[in-house]
Amino acid sequence: MKCSKFILIVFICLISLTTLISQEKINWLSWDEMVQMQKKAKKKIVVDLFTDWCGWCKKMDKTTFENPVVIKYINENFYPVKFNAEQTEELVFEGKKYKFVNQGRRGYHEFAAALTQNQLSYPTYVFMDEEIQLLQVIPGYQEAKSFEYIINFFGGNFYKSVPWTKFEKEFQSRL
Repeated sequence: MKCSKFILIVFICLISLTTLISQEKINWLSWDEMVQMQKKAKKKIVVDLFTDWCGWCKKMDKTTFENPVVIKYINENFYPVKFNAEQTEELVFEGKKYKFVNQGRRGYHEFAAALTQNQLSYPTYVFMDEEIQLLQVIPGYQEAKSFEYIINFFGGNFYKSVPWTKFEKEFQSRL
């Protein structure tokens, strides 16, 4: 009796450990890390613009960005970048310096404003092609299923030849 309880406890512990170890995460990069990786192997880019105070950003991290289908697709098809739109560190890209702009209690980073064409809201997702050229800016919280559509639309190059409405009707979700 004691032996079977011990084996059961060990078995449950092993399953729990395996589940924790196998749980994948999105391989978030900094902007500079992405630029370096892009020099070695080109991929599309998805930038998650967030702030520390943004509740919807935190919800996105705990829901959509924890979904295994979303994680797998992003890691395989994009360089995912997390960018704090209120970070104070200067960023240099293509010879231009981007800085934090203080506006009283808060402020914004010039690079976040440049990525969103001065339409800052949080969270916002910026999709870019392999040449680091803007494809689309998508503001707002996204459920896993709607985000799956979006990442497949850009990641699968459907944006080049299929209207969004047609893609949305025909796409087969894995969720």
